[in-house]
Amino acid sequence: MKQYIAILLAILLNSSLNFAQTLDNYFKIAAENNPGLQAVYKEYEAALQKVPQVNGLPDPTFSFGYFISPVETRVGPQQAKLSLTQMFPWFGTLKAQGIAAALMAEAKFQSFIDARNKLYLQVASAYYPLYELKNWIRIEQDNIKILESYKTIANQNFKNGKGTMVDVLRVDIMLNDAQTNLEILQQKNKPLITTFNILLNRPENETVLINDSLSAEILSDNFRKDSLITTNPKLMALDLKFQASKAVELAAQKQGLPKLGIGVDYVIVGKRTDMAIPDNGKDILMPMVSVSIPIFRRKYNASVKEAQLMQESYTHQKQEVTNMLISEYEMVWFQVQQQLQLLSLYEQQIETSQQSLNLLFTSYGNSGKEFEEVLRMQQQLLKYRKMSATALAQYQIAVEKINYLTSKTQNNENNE
Repeated sequence: MKQYIAILLAILLNSSLNFAQTLDNYFKIAAENNPGLQAVYKEYEAALQKVPQVNGLPDPTFSFGYFISPVETRVGPQQAKLSLTQMFPWFGTLKAQGIAAALMAEAKFQSFIDARNKLYLQVASAYYPLYELKNWIRIEQDNIKILESYKTIANQNFKNGKGTMVDVLRVDIMLNDAQTNLEILQQKNKPLITTFNILLNRPENETVLINDSLSAEILSDNFRKDSLITTNPKLMALDLKFQASKAVELAAQKQGLPKLGIGVDYVIVGKRTDMAIPDNGKDILMPMVSVSIPIFRRKYNASVKEAQLMQESYTHQKQEVTNMLISEYEMVWFQVQQQLQLLSLYEQQIETSQQSLNLLFTSYGNSGKEFEEVLRMQQQLLKYRKMSATALAQYQIAVEKINYLTSKTQNNENNE
């Protein structure tokens, strides 16, 4: 690795501040406008509305009865009866249900964080191919200019008797190839622009600003690997779901306990007309207390068992996600190192090819021979320049994947 660090620092250490600002702006636009991300956020907001639904008391019950055949009492006939009852679940049941709903809502928020980070990765993965394409177009345009100058020189050498017509025809063939390649590259720009703008939920033909240069930084070994497990929103969501299932289990246990009811009955009593007695026609007020008897235990036991099984499921899911994150990190880290090595190789090859091309061209200018070798070396230089642009784009995408896996965006915002 030390062999190519110096080369990369010398060649690729260009300022990337404007690029970072541009990409960050696109991240912000995507986060504000992307309908998929907005849908996930609405799921979180909907989950929040579950909290007041589960930690509130059940509605009181009011009933009214009218005696078609009045019941005679000492103080008069009972004419109508009004009842009001309020049931109360066992102590702590509503609190446990509210905690479970709040934790599930927080898990939804962590899912939103993961969806946002994934969207950032998608935006970056759509941006870098545009950078690559822009550089390929520029390289191909430079190639055409060079080939046109070669054609002029080949024509002059042919007229002066130093070259052959075959040299001119060879340049024509390569010019046709280069011009066709340029047209194809320019046509490729539209679908890439469309793909990028769709992620930002804006018009397909909206202009996308692409910076002219990128820089490849040398990352330390195990770059941010310590935050791979500790701050990943997927794992945090599973932890919250596990805690919520514990609260659900507690609520299910309390649901299997008696429910208390407090109420009052009010009976309207008519007056007796056959005699005068104390409290004649006095209405009856009767406070009441009721208790539910949860003797059908099967449903309560099933609710508790369901919560326990979900806890086991979340534990297994967390282990699976952890294994997946470690595996993906190692693969992406390999890609980062691979692209760095390729960048180093291509820059060396570009430098060597350019030196060889200069020597060959000087020799051709003096002797009019080996023009085919000049063209071959020019195409080899073109190939390495394009491969270098591709490797740099792939390197940046790999770094963005590491940012996603280690939740870099989330960490930065929390620190702020």
